[in-house]
Amino acid sequence: MNVSNVDSLLAQMRSVMAAAQGGTAQASSAPGATGSVDFANVLKSSLDGVASAQNQAQDMQKAFVLGDDKVSLSDTMISMQKANIEFQTTVQVRNKMVAAYNDIMNMQV
Repeated sequence: MNVSNVDSLLAQMRSVMAAAQGGTAQASSAPGATGSVDFANVLKSSLDGVASAQNQAQDMQKAFVLGDDKVSLSDTMISMQKANIEFQTTVQVRNKMVAAYNDIMNMQV
């Protein structure tokens, strides 16, 4: 396994964690934002990241099946697992959001 790939994965995880905790990495990128994080932009960028990870994993899988020497089995499997983990995380976030919505809708006012 390439050490730079692990370092980049750790950097991605740290940036996602900072964004989830309301860090300044996402807040400063939004134009006109005054210290707040736009939920729609964070959600869209997260979904775009999941889609690109799945597309990359699918492309690597196709290249490996077709016999491309530049693509190794370990890199392909790691890419597929990363895409799977990102997708499962997205599904769990969606489930929590739906549950929160249902709780709010069932509140008595």
